[in-house]
Amino acid sequence: MKFAIFGNIYQAKKSSHAENLFRILGRHKAELAISREFHRFLTSDLHLQLPPAELFDDDRFTADMVISLGGDGTFLKAANRVGSKQIPILGINTGRLGFLADISPEEMEETFDEIRDGRYDIEKRSVLQVTCNDGRRLKTPYALNEIAVLKRDSSSMISIHTAINGAPLTTYQADGLVVATPTGSTAYSLSVGGPIIVPHSNSIVLTPVAPHSLNVRPIVLCDDCRITLRVESRSHNYLVAIDGRSESCSESTVLTLSRADYDIRVVKRTSHRYFDTLRNKMMWGADVR
Repeated sequence: MKFAIFGNIYQAKKSSHAENLFRILGRHKAELAISREFHRFLTSDLHLQLPPAELFDDDRFTADMVISLGGDGTFLKAANRVGSKQIPILGINTGRLGFLADISPEEMEETFDEIRDGRYDIEKRSVLQVTCNDGRRLKTPYALNEIAVLKRDSSSMISIHTAINGAPLTTYQADGLVVATPTGSTAYSLSVGGPIIVPHSNSIVLTPVAPHSLNVRPIVLCDDCRITLRVESRSHNYLVAIDGRSESCSESTVLTLSRADYDIRVVKRTSHRYFDTLRNKMMWGADVR
């Protein structure tokens, strides 16, 4: 198989995991393509000796499978590079929580034996896309986790006039609004009070950030909805954060959010189950008394 490899370039202390990964891939006689940025970090900063590999920039690569070595942030960056290529992504967690990247370094040997034998699952995860009414194209308009509209340059709240399929929903008076996929429901949305949504529920959740009204609560929509957001701000601008990548917009820019026409494919071990991950990673339902 040919593997395209992305990695975290800020974790020098965990270089042993990268060394072990390349050792295992070498044993399997895998063909390698490595992100040029990650390759430079491993060879120039960490002085590792790497096997021969094709180097690539941005999304200019082909592979049978993508490997993300890092945390969930690294996985999101890899998913953005994969885009609509339909290449499955395996996340090896060298970060902290590791909800998307849920293969531990200790499981790598066993995991690649299973991949060699075809004993793994692929989960399809929905993606959000955003378009602007003024023809502006955002640098990265696709999100696996969430698209958040947030206040900028002022401590004052913003007003987010929200419509669903053209029909008014409400005006959020808040610090922001998080629009999340089921995958993103355990990320930013959860931290501001949103519900946990299982991955294949075909839904989108809208979760306000610090709303001024007590009767404004998260709402779950079908993912075939078209969500329109028009923002008013005292500073006449606002921030759009797409899987953590931020851009500034003027309040004259109206955003339309909808499900993208492609999915991201996530490689899972057959022994890994979503509710096990909830309990083990997030202590969901744990009684700490």
